[in-house]
Formats: sequence, structure tokens, C-alpha cells
Amino acid sequence: MLQRNYAINTTEAQKRIKDLTNELILHNKNYYELDAPTISDVEYDRLFKELEALEKEFPQFKEKNSPTQKVGSSGSKKFADYTHKTRLYSLDNTYSYEELEKWYEKIKAEFPTRKELEVVCELKIDGLAIAITYENSYLTVGATRGDGVTGENITANLRTVKTIPEHLRKEGVSLEARGEIYMPKSAFEQLNKRQVQAGQKLFANPRNAAAGSLRQQNPEITAQRELAMFTYAGILNDKNVKTHEETLLYLKDMGFNLNPNFKKCKNIQEAIDYCKYWDKERYNLDYATDGVVIKINELAIQNELGFTSRAPRWATAFKFPPEEMSTKLLDIEVNVGRTGAVTPVAVLEPVFISGSTVQRATLHNFDEIKRLNINIGDRVLIKKAAEIIPKVITVMEKSCEKSGSFEPPETCPYCGTKLIPAEGEVNLYCPNSFGCPAQIKGRIEYWVSGDCLDIDGLGGSIIAQLVDRELVKTPADLYSLTIDDFLKLDLIAEKSAANLYNAIQASKKPELSRFINALGIRHVGKEMSETLAKKFKSFENFKKAQLNDILDIEGAGEKIAYSILDFFENSYNNEVLQKLEANGVIPKELSGDEVKDTFAGLTFVITGTLSAPRSDFEKIIKDNGGKLSSSVSKKTSYVLVGEAPGSKFEKAQTLGVKIINENEFKNLLGEQ
Repeated sequence: MLQRNYAINTTEAQKRIKDLTNELILHNKNYYELDAPTISDVEYDRLFKELEALEKEFPQFKEKNSPTQKVGSSGSKKFADYTHKTRLYSLDNTYSYEELEKWYEKIKAEFPTRKELEVVCELKIDGLAIAITYENSYLTVGATRGDGVTGENITANLRTVKTIPEHLRKEGVSLEARGEIYMPKSAFEQLNKRQVQAGQKLFANPRNAAAGSLRQQNPEITAQRELAMFTYAGILNDKNVKTHEETLLYLKDMGFNLNPNFKKCKNIQEAIDYCKYWDKERYNLDYATDGVVIKINELAIQNELGFTSRAPRWATAFKFPPEEMSTKLLDIEVNVGRTGAVTPVAVLEPVFISGSTVQRATLHNFDEIKRLNINIGDRVLIKKAAEIIPKVITVMEKSCEKSGSFEPPETCPYCGTKLIPAEGEVNLYCPNSFGCPAQIKGRIEYWVSGDCLDIDGLGGSIIAQLVDRELVKTPADLYSLTIDDFLKLDLIAEKSAANLYNAIQASKKPELSRFINALGIRHVGKEMSETLAKKFKSFENFKKAQLNDILDIEGAGEKIAYSILDFFENSYNNEVLQKLEANGVIPKELSGDEVKDTFAGLTFVITGTLSAPRSDFEKIIKDNGGKLSSSVSKKTSYVLVGEAPGSKFEKAQTLGVKIINENEFKNLLGEQ
């Protein structure tokens, strides 16, 4: 039961039960029928559990239409109703490993003669549940789950999904397959690009896009949306199938597409290890997954355990920490970065998401604000999936106080200079490059960051004090600072001052690629800095580079080439470089031995868990002249595969791209 830290009387309980019932019914309608949820899954589950607990404590007030007794919602009436031959259920959720262990131990207690019970773990796909009926091996009906009893007949649309077989591989078979329709992340991104080009509303996430695509009246539109299905269950007539694992393999033999990452575990600890692994690795997949479904493997035990009014007792869903949550937009701050680009940032009512409390989220630019039609006071949905800074992805509810979208400022909030647009870009810029304190702080923060000079301990608050007290104006000024200068700052003791001074002095002989990156040349990032260092081998050679020298480098187009030339033609930049040299900051030169071309012209993609951190392999590839890509294509040279590879492995197989393991990778280094 959900624990409350306050007492509630019967009158309050009756009102709260009624309010929760009505609120959850509305949320069900928004989610299942309109494909436009107004709260996150976690918030819905919290309300649902509160209602369950209150109904258990005050059963006399349970409403007849309580969502705790139902699955999903009724159909949207766009399609004909379809009554399922066998009811479809929902799943109970667990949010901690302790809850997962309690669920398992409770089941195990009913079978005292069994030391352990096998379970099957499957990734919980964030899509739309459907059931497909086959008669004599031919697809006859496909329907949404609906409320579990009645769904929508969407057979014509399901026939357009390539991973759903029209005919089973074995003749004369009748069965019902159940699966999750989803939209790959890559297809979702392309769909939203097309929506932007057509001036239409963007989809909030792949789940909404999949649901909306599947409910199109015209199947031709559905066919264009690149939907796919993972099959996770089936009602079979084959008596030889005794376990859930055997059910999955049977369905695979019939031609259904299974998620390749399912695993049979001998006990709950193995299942927990599976959950921990995928909590980190899920971001490498080309589809959204918000948890793991754990099922008792033996069908006989499943039958004995049975169902509650809405969910099987023999299965549960372990939910990963939430990636999306809704919260209130309290303010919009305007930041100015090291390049002068003006960026709006959302200040949020604090909300816990993906393992941390979030109070700020990026809004990218002012065009994005207009597209979202967002303003202070709105309730927004934020997302944090493998990202350090969360982003606002949609407005869930407009504020009654303000309408329309937030208007951008006309002048820089830090120096008062009139903001200007940049040709071909959506950002506004502050043109006061060398006088704006925000840009000065940004350039110095970038200089000391991990990808640049990596000066330990010199954080944003210290840099802000140094700039505000006019002790530094450029990165070169850092090397003129004394220990006494640091002692003038707030909350800096003698030991800390000495450590900061020593860390700065120790950075005077940086790697060439780090030094180039630290200069902050426009359009030249970490990857291009490494390429330039390998090409020119010394900073003097780099400074003397001509237009054609740079254009000869693969990946360095005219935009990058002219940006580099402009940087060295700027008198201010040259003054900073001269001062750096005078202060003894001289980047190392690369010898011929350090520049290898073993993997020149080759592109690698890495997937799965390797024997060492992925960054180690990435460095080896780069040091040997190779390139890295985050996605597999026909142009990929090799896919380096570790344990439990994701969808990149499957795509490589489909495209016929060469797949290698660690030993083959090492052999490749030696052979070449």
C-alpha cells in the first residue's frame, strides 16, 4: 500500500477517490485515444498507486468505472470495434530492485519445493500494444489492445508494417500473436524533419508518432511512417510448448520479429543484473525502451498464478528512472556563450528525472520557442535521455495568465549591446566579442575544460570572480596570475590558491589537438582539431596553412577553412597568441611516429560491451587515422561488436557490413 504521512478521514477519502478516478479516466483518454498525454508515465503511475491504496483502505467508495479495474481505454471510434477472443492485460510496475525482489519472493513462496524459478527478461518497448490473429497461417485480424476486451480493428494499417508476416512459415497454423508497434528513433527524427518542412506540428516522442501513424484512416500514410513490431507473446495451440522462452522461439520460427535482447535468467538476481545493464545501454538502441518486463518462464506456473482484474500475477514491469516528466516553466533566462550566441534556458519547478533533480532545461533558440508556442507559466514536458542538459520537448498545458510565446530580448543582458541575427543561422548574437563579460567568461571556461587544456579546479565561479575583478580578460592572462591573486578571491584558502596556480602552470605544454580546440575557432570542434593536428603536426605549420591546404583535408569544407583563416587574420587573436607564447604556453609538436594511417579511409561503428571502456577503442581508431560513426550505413567499413550488442549489430547484418570482434580488431591493427 502507498504510504501516507498524514491521516485522512472518510469524507476526504471519498472525495479524493472520486477526484483521482475522474483524473485518471481523462489521462487514459488523452493517452490511448488522442495520443496526446498531458502527464508523464511516472506521474500517472503515482496517481494510480494512490488510488489503488485508497480503494484498498476504503473499498466502500470504489467507483464502478475505476481505472484500477480496467486496462487502457476504449477505442477512438475512428475504426470499427473488435472484441478480443482472449483478453489482453496490462502490467503492474516496480520502480526499485527491492520491489522486484519482493514480487519474486512472493511468487516463490507459493512454490516452496522450488529453490529458484526461471524468469525471462525482455526490454519494455515504448509503443502501442496490438494483437494479431492468424487462421490457417494467414493474417485475418489485427487490433489495438483498447480496454483489454475491445480494441480497434486496424488490420489494413498493420498489413503495411514490414515486420508483421502476412503468412506464417508453417502451413495450417492458427494462433494469436501479441506485440508492440514502435517507431525507430531514426525514423522518428526523419518524420519530424518532414513535419517541419511541411509546416506541420511535430510529434513529441516516438511512442506518440507510432500511435498516431497506426491510427491513420489512409493505410498509405501508415506505410510511409516506417513502423516496426517486436512480438513478445502468443496464444498457441501447440501443446509441446511449455515455457515462455519456447513460445518466443516458436513465434520466431513462424516468421515474427523478436527483440534480440531477451534473456532467460535462472533467478531474480540475474534479472536485476539484466536491468542494470540495460538501464545504461538502452541509449545505444534505435528504439525507445522505458523498462524491462520480467515473466515467470514456466507456462504451468503462469496458469496457476493467474491474473488480477487488470494484470498477470506472473509478470511485472521494472521501470527505468523516468526520461520524461512534466513540470511548470517558472522563467526563461537568456544566456550568452563564448561565441556570442544567445541561448534561452528554461527555469523549471524542480523535478526528479533520470536519477537527478532538474531545474533548468535548454530551449535551443528563439525559433524553437515560437515553434513550441511556449511562455512563462506553461506546463511543459522535459526529456533527459543520455543528455547532461535536459530539453523542453512540448507544451502540455498553456498558462491562463499568458498566451503566445516568449519574445526575445533586443539587447545583450550582460553588456547592453544590440543583438544581431547571423546570416544563415537561427541564433541571435551579441557582436561585442571582446567586451562582453559573458563571452569572456565563456571563452576561459572553454579553455580550461576537459576537452581543451583540462585545468583541474578552475570552475565557473572562480572564473567569474577573476573576470569581474578584471584579473583576466583572455585565457593568456591565466598564466600571469600569482598565488596572491587567487587569495584575493572569495572562499579561496592558501592551499587551494597554490593548487590552482600549479594546475595552470602544468598546462603550459598541451597536446596540439587540445590547444587547437581550446582556441575556440568557429566550426572547429574536438574531432576537427584532432584531424588538423595530425595534418600539420605543429602549431607553426597550422598558422601558416593556406586555403587549399585546409580544403585538402577530408571533412574540412569552405566554412571551416575560411573560419580558420579569419581567426589568424584577427589582430586581437594574434595578440592573445603572442601573450600565450610569452607566458610559455607552447603546444607539443607531433612526430611522424605519432601519426599513423593504419585505418585511413575506414569508418568504424562500436556496439555492445567491450573488455575496456569504449573511449579506449575510439582513441585507437582515431590515432590510426580511422573515423567513428554513431550509426551504421553502407559506407561503414567495420562494426566492432562486444557483448550484448544493440540494433547496430542487426543493421550491420542486414546491410552486409563487415562485423568484427575484439580479437579481429587487434588482428586488423597487426595485419595492416
